[in-house]
Amino acid sequence: MAKARNYKREYQQQKARGEHEDRMDRQRARRRLDAKGVDRTGKDIDHKRPLSKGGSNDDANLRLVSPGTNRSFERNSDSSVKSNGSKRRSK
Repeated sequence: MAKARNYKREYQQQKARGEHEDRMDRQRARRRLDAKGVDRTGKDIDHKRPLSKGGSNDDANLRLVSPGTNRSFERNSDSSVKSNGSKRRSK
């Protein structure tokens, strides 16, 4: 049986790291999509322009993609996205 998550502790850790407001912004974006009737089942919300590159959680910067697509982008050492474009092969 899976161990129950300690949400109170996670919340305190998020606040201590300064992540709380960022997480709330992401949650508000999810709720806006849900209110519009967007079916997010089995999909990830991706940022067209990553937050690490100055993007926002505005609806115009969000899109639904498969989890594999969303997690396949190359990452920098700080976990930010290197490039959000298509991967091109040299000829």
